[in-house]
Amino acid sequence: MQISSRFTVALHIFTAVDVFKDDCKVTSDFLSESIGTNPVIIRKLLTQLKNAGLIKVARGTGGIELTRDLKDITFYDVYQAIEPLDGGDLFRFHEAPNPMCPVGRNIHALLDDKLHKIQDAMESEMKKYTLLDLRKNMQDLLSKEN
Repeated sequence: MQISSRFTVALHIFTAVDVFKDDCKVTSDFLSESIGTNPVIIRKLLTQLKNAGLIKVARGTGGIELTRDLKDITFYDVYQAIEPLDGGDLFRFHEAPNPMCPVGRNIHALLDDKLHKIQDAMESEMKKYTLLDLRKNMQDLLSKEN
């Protein structure tokens, strides 16, 4: 299992918008240069972030605006916008364990609770970090470069 790069790309988008918002027009082309990916991918992610209510995008003018303060957008919010889970479960179970096999018959009883606890722990940890944390960390990194 691996979370796709869309999640980290979305965090990159938010960080770039925050860093460059006062200096230049932040467009999908600009973001694609920073991220090193196709602008079409960026536009798709921007649409997902917009649909989740995290940003507003001004077409044509290239304006990206956050709908909430940085401290009010968690990594979990971004994750939910970019990596929506089918049925709400992080772990996808194999389709048809054999009920005639003692393992197949009991695999859900063995794993379901544990997998839900793992998912809950990951989501709880993601809720601890906000976009404001990224701003502070980015400012620290930039000050060390100078």
